[in-house]
Amino acid sequence: QVQLVESGGGSVQSGGSLRLSCATSGFQYSSYCMGWFRQAPGKEREGVARIYDDDSTEYKASVKGRFTITQDHAKNSLHLQMNGLKPEDTATYYCAAKEKVFGVCIGSWGAFDRWGQGTQVTVSS
Repeated sequence: QVQLVESGGGSVQSGGSLRLSCATSGFQYSSYCMGWFRQAPGKEREGVARIYDDDSTEYKASVKGRFTITQDHAKNSLHLQMNGLKPEDTATYYCAAKEKVFGVCIGSWGAFDRWGQGTQVTVSS
């Protein structure tokens, strides 16, 4: 059973930083693609960052240059370093996973189908 547990959320002022972590268990990490999503009140959940087999990355345009997604293959964990936080980054952040297809991370953001419980990030102006 895929289990994803986020940590590291909190409240910061505009311009501050937070580092989110996702501990995983119950599945073979190397067989899954990983990413971070967020959902603000009254809005749909959106992809923020994803990481591919070769550790290449992809970001939502509004966070590019401020957020960095990384993974620790030895610890089967995922991280999101968030710098230069803005009030519009306020949301619940979710760790997400989806099974690789023929051993490769392909597919749209909408293909992610495993979720953690979320961690709240609040940025005040």
